[in-house]
Amino acid sequence: MLRSTKIVATLGPSSSDPAVLERMVRAGVDVVRLNFSHGTAEDHFKRAGLVKDIARKTGRTVAIMCDLQGPKIRIGKFGDGKATLEKGRRFVLDAACERGDAGRVGLDYKELPRDVEPGVLLLLDDGRIVLEVTDVRGDEVHTMVRQGGVLSDHKGINRQGGGLTAPALTPKDMEDIRTAVKMQADYLAVSFPKSGADMYMARELMRAAGGKAFLIAKIERAEAVGAEALIDIMRGSDGIMVARGDLAVEVGDASVPALQKKMIRLAREQNKVTITATQMMESMIASPVPTRAEVSDVANAVLDGTDAVMLSAETASGMYPVEVIEAMDRICVEAEQTQPVNLEQDFLNRVFTRVDQSIAMAGLFTAYHLKVKAIATLTESGSTALWMSRLNCGVPIYALTSQTSTRYRCALLRDVFPLMVKYVGHDREELLREAEKVLFEHKVVKQGDLIVLTIGEPIGKAGGTNTMKIVRVGEHLGA
Repeated sequence: MLRSTKIVATLGPSSSDPAVLERMVRAGVDVVRLNFSHGTAEDHFKRAGLVKDIARKTGRTVAIMCDLQGPKIRIGKFGDGKATLEKGRRFVLDAACERGDAGRVGLDYKELPRDVEPGVLLLLDDGRIVLEVTDVRGDEVHTMVRQGGVLSDHKGINRQGGGLTAPALTPKDMEDIRTAVKMQADYLAVSFPKSGADMYMARELMRAAGGKAFLIAKIERAEAVGAEALIDIMRGSDGIMVARGDLAVEVGDASVPALQKKMIRLAREQNKVTITATQMMESMIASPVPTRAEVSDVANAVLDGTDAVMLSAETASGMYPVEVIEAMDRICVEAEQTQPVNLEQDFLNRVFTRVDQSIAMAGLFTAYHLKVKAIATLTESGSTALWMSRLNCGVPIYALTSQTSTRYRCALLRDVFPLMVKYVGHDREELLREAEKVLFEHKVVKQGDLIVLTIGEPIGKAGGTNTMKIVRVGEHLGA
């Protein structure tokens, strides 16, 4: 069966072998993530080239997402690589320290002393270590260990409740944006944005370098989850990632499930895409089967309406990169079959002011009530497919485009399956014949099937969808 929810897989040592990567693609990867926190530009170029070769070989549409590292809000190094912090003991975070010990450690994030005051709780290593700030003296943050344990080099720092001032885009990120543009990335993920301004800056830098990638805002700061801030970030983005790792540390793990649902709902209302990420199949780093809790987590994200579910270490460094994709595919398909279709209810209180968006909604409504085989949208920019994918009508949407960039950007949209059509100039009937031919060749439809088709005139103009047509397959094939 077709899977509506898309799968994003992070590449790394476990998925760099061409044979393994080909098996992953055949198992169902829709988007590969290149994590710019690790590796060199040369590494990423090699992996991107390999992905494109395998996608051509397998005939699958696999998009590339570059994920920027963002600010390094981390401690420095210990003399022995780690130290044990005991509860109730004092510990100093010292921006001037070169090599740490059991009493103090340096800071990669030199601005920390300016961002905290007595009483603030700092959570290190994803919350495993908790320090309470007792005093700030110049470059030194003096703390009391509230929750101890072993702390090793370069572990992350979060402030409970948010409030760290580190900018979302670092000099490294700016250089990495140029790298992403050179490899023609389809998506660019921005780490730790606090406002729409961070996303607008990323877009300007990308455009200045000649790029056209869609921007994904990773929601992982406490400041980003307020209703106004979230809408502001969405306006500057093409989609969001529910990045549950750092977010859970800042807002508390118990708050994350409700925030996930809120973010996915808001994103769909704002016509933005969503990726749900972090520890979705964590146990499969070392196990060939997921836990029952992980199965429920992935299924609930699908039922929430996420466009995509993401794998991180599971495919980057895990022992079972192919099996985890196969497992995630099964879970998504099963969950989708139980999802109710409430199209009439979804249409309530919605106002459409654009012709192309109104045609998209009319296509959904007609397809739902006629129970057609497929929706086919001839699209230059992908906007019509995006709008259709925000509501579930129970009918697959095929984005037919002559633009390679649009084909790959549509790879992340839930319910949307991109296919290339040949550009045939401005002949409407010839274009309709080409559309039917492509659907027929890909075994989407057979002779006599009903489909809903949307098209824009004049042909080839982005944003010009103005016609909906109900077609019986064969009409334009001369049958």
